[in-house]
Parts: sequence; C-alpha cells; structure tokens
Amino acid sequence: MLRHYTLDDEDIEHIRTRRRPENQIGFALQLCAFRFPGRLLKAGEVIPEPVSRFIAAQIGLKPDDLLQYAAREKTRREHLGSLRKMYGYKMFAGKHAKKMQRWLDQHAEAAQSSEGLVRGFVEECRRRQVVLPGLSVIERHCADALVAAEQRIEARIAARLDLEMKAKLNGLLNEDADSRISRFIWLRQFEVGKNSADINRQLDRLEFLQGIALSPTILDDIPAHRVTRLRRQGERYFTDGLRDITSDRRLAILATCVVEWSAAIADTVVETHDRIVGSIWREAKRICDARVTAAQSEIAATLAGFETLGTTLLIAKGDEVAIAGAVDASCGWDALENLVATARSLSKTVKAGALAYVEQGYHRFKLYAPECWQHWTSQGPVWLSLCLRRPM
Repeated sequence: MLRHYTLDDEDIEHIRTRRRPENQIGFALQLCAFRFPGRLLKAGEVIPEPVSRFIAAQIGLKPDDLLQYAAREKTRREHLGSLRKMYGYKMFAGKHAKKMQRWLDQHAEAAQSSEGLVRGFVEECRRRQVVLPGLSVIERHCADALVAAEQRIEARIAARLDLEMKAKLNGLLNEDADSRISRFIWLRQFEVGKNSADINRQLDRLEFLQGIALSPTILDDIPAHRVTRLRRQGERYFTDGLRDITSDRRLAILATCVVEWSAAIADTVVETHDRIVGSIWREAKRICDARVTAAQSEIAATLAGFETLGTTLLIAKGDEVAIAGAVDASCGWDALENLVATARSLSKTVKAGALAYVEQGYHRFKLYAPECWQHWTSQGPVWLSLCLRRPM
C-alpha cells in the first residue's frame, strides 16, 4: 500500500476536483487500482477495508463514504475518462492491444513457462500504463503467443533441413532396428552401463547417429529450454504418434533428438568408461590387499629368521671366529640365501600397491577402446561443441 497507494499533492488536487465525498474516494480508488494491479475496478467490487481506510485517511474522508460511489454508471465512465486524460492510461484495445501482442510475439520464444509470460505481460502493461484486460483475456493472448512461438521454432528447424536429411530423419520411424522396435525407439534406449558390452551397445548407437551427419548448428539460436522440451517430447512419443503429427513438428523433434542424443550418448560412454575404470581399480586394490594379507605369515617367518641371525651375531660381537660360525649356528648359509630372496620378493609385494595390478583389467579395455578411440578422433570436435552448447 505504501508503494502503490500513497497519494502525492498532484493526486490529491485532482481528487479534490470531485464534488461529493463518495466521488472523491471513488476517484482515488480508481486511480490506485490503475497503478496496481493495473486494471479497472468492477461495479460492486468489494474493496479490502485496510485499503479503503488507508486511501480515505489521506484525503480526510471515512471509508464509509465509498458506499454511495457511482450510483450512476455515467459517473464511473466520466472518472475513467478523466484518469486516462490526466495520467495517460490507455485501454487494452486498438493499437495498444496490437503493440502488446507484438511484445508477446517477441518474448514468447524465450519464455520458460506460461506463468512467466503472463507475469511479464502484466508488468509490461503497467510500465506502458495500459489498463489490464480480464485475466481470461490475458491467459488467452499468452497461450496463443506460446503456441505461435512453438510453431515458428519448429518451422525454423525444419527449414534448415535439406530433402536428404528429412528423408533420413523420417526413415528413423520406418526402419526397424530389429524385428521388434523402430530405429527411433532403439536409439533412445541408452543408459549408463557397467561393462564393455554396455559401452559397445552405446557406441553402436553413436556410430549410427554419426552416420546421419546432422550438424548441431541447426539448434544454435533455439533457446535451451525449447530444445529440452522438444527432446522430452521425442522421448515420450511412440513411433506411430510421431508419424501422425505435422511435418514441421515431427522433423523438429527428430532433429533435436538426433543432436541431443549424440551428446547424451557420448556422455554415457564416458561415464560407463569411468565405471569400468573404477571397477578395475577396486579389483586391483582387492588383489593387492589379498596378496599382502596372504604374505603376512611369510613376512613374520622371514623377520623371525633375520632376528635369530642378528641376535647370534650380536652375541658373537668382537670374536671373529665366533662371528664366522654365527651364520652356521643360527640358520646356515643356504637358509640365509633363501631368507634374502624371500625378503626381496616380499618387499616388492608390499611396495607394489594397487596400481601394479591394474594391467590385469586390460582385456576389458581392449574390447571397446579401439572403436571408442575411432569415434573420438573423428567426432571429438563435434562432441566438444555439443558439450559447450548444452547447459550445465
């Protein structure tokens, strides 16, 4: 109320030109309603008491003075005309309605929701001092603008496709990947896997999409949320449903899915590879820990042998003859050679760490790495451009 319903001296001067108290407070309420929420007051509309009291106090009247306001319809019309003339308010009709329609057409493509477009429309009307029409009128205009924007985007994408590309995209609905499903449904059936078989299935789909050779630049000026919406539509439709919709809409959905799925499958390949690497590392860590655990008894025995030899040598310290026989007395030279060899082997086992056993998982990499590398060298720049274009 403080922001929108505080009257300045000029407002009060205009209000005082009305003769009767009921007309003064009614005129003031109409003025405030124009400012916020930006619409006409309806005949018989109930005004919240805090609002009527706040406005009446500023002009030295009582809220009850409003009860007799606009007993004549002509009075309300006269006040409306005066307000428009004094403050520059315009009705939503004629050229002003056309200007607001053009504003809707300009902003509908970027609008992420109908609610957001309605809010923007209302704020723009207030900024331009255009009196708001009824809510149903606003919703209808915004809904029509969103539908028109969607159709323009679909037509723009379809217009960038040549005849050969259109035939390839439509072929996704007519060609079977196997005896059960269409190529289109087969392409969208991908998810992060855990082994080389999963990654090879992903690469098969990526190779097929690479063969279509559809440039991601066809979506360059399409808002990200519109691209996301087209992709989701493609992921919800069945093949027959896509065949039944209009040509531009169908081609826009198919083209968007081909571009987006190329990037998504590339992401899936990388994530699956990460899972395989993680699995190999965990297995190597398990092997390392198991070997160290298995060597504990041997380590203890080796240490005990060196302890016995060391104790004997310390006892014989200072007596060269005794020292010479200390090895024979403790374990013997042959046993000492075995102790040293065992210690060397155990030292390698303990120092090795999990990384020394990672190479045992190489056979899993070689089942898909060559094909994966081929895709990356041929399509790496394309994948990079897709990643840079997609929102994080």
